[in-house]
Amino acid sequence: MNPRKAWLPVLAALACMAGLVAPALAQQSLNLYTTREPGLVRPLLEAFTTQTGVRVNTVFVKDGLAERVAAEGARSPADVLMEVDIGAILTLVERGVTQPIRSEVLEQAVPPNLRDAKGHWFGLSMRARLVYASKKLGLKEITYEELADPKYKGKICTRSGQHPYNTALIAAYISHHGPEKADTWLRGVKANLARRPAGGDREQARDILAGVCQIGIGNSYYVGLMRSGKGGPDQLRWGEAIDVVIPTMQGRGAHVNISGAAVAKNAPNREAAVKFMEWLVMADAQKIYAEGNYEYPVVKGATIDPIIAALGELKVDPMPIADVVRYRKQASELVDKVGYDN
Repeated sequence: MNPRKAWLPVLAALACMAGLVAPALAQQSLNLYTTREPGLVRPLLEAFTTQTGVRVNTVFVKDGLAERVAAEGARSPADVLMEVDIGAILTLVERGVTQPIRSEVLEQAVPPNLRDAKGHWFGLSMRARLVYASKKLGLKEITYEELADPKYKGKICTRSGQHPYNTALIAAYISHHGPEKADTWLRGVKANLARRPAGGDREQARDILAGVCQIGIGNSYYVGLMRSGKGGPDQLRWGEAIDVVIPTMQGRGAHVNISGAAVAKNAPNREAAVKFMEWLVMADAQKIYAEGNYEYPVVKGATIDPIIAALGELKVDPMPIADVVRYRKQASELVDKVGYDN
């Protein structure tokens, strides 16, 4: 059966909920604490309020969300906690500021590897760690393992190995292959570097265009930001100058990170909080996520921005993302051990 068709009943059920939520929650409000950039989250909140009548009071927290909620204790007004990184989401759980919820809507919509088995958190959108390549290479497919192949010696450029995007990828490698093989792999990638790690993901595309290197590693949403022209004419040229390949780990799938949300431990408006999270996996909300920051929806069959859809089908690594995160500290130590950034 076509995977998209298989998910149509779920999407239809979610869409029907939009008509049921408003009467039940009218005149209610909830309090959202989020590290998500205001410009990205506001369209979601406005759409939710328009459809349900529920007002969302938002506190934007740049850093230390878990610490803030923990400090507020039982009197915390937070209902929903929204983070943009799985590591930060797990920190919320570790600090004891979330509560488990059971929701058939969320459990059907969000794949098991992208949510907590006990219901403490649920993924809402994804970004994939991709390979940017010079068009001269004609690269059509690649695995993360192949980045250490000597045939790419002097051809790879990346940002710092200590950046969370890269430590997460290294953690994924450790989770699949173990620390010893990860050590050998990372040394191989370092040996293939064309220059010292520097810049952000978009600068890897810039350096490919300039001929400094032929392969870079970058997140999927940066491709959207570059090719859409939102980053300006220079970045548009960078985006158009590269081929983008979706790698796999041992053929299993691509490494992704997620944004996600949890219901706060002491949520004063728990019912509204759960309904808000359920609304976030409905078709309308998933479309806003996809359009706002060129992210992948977590719900299969949901709308994907055309720029991102054109990259090809994203096959996500089925390993539970929470299992990968456990190796992040070990990945950071490995970066220093092999002198990756030196």
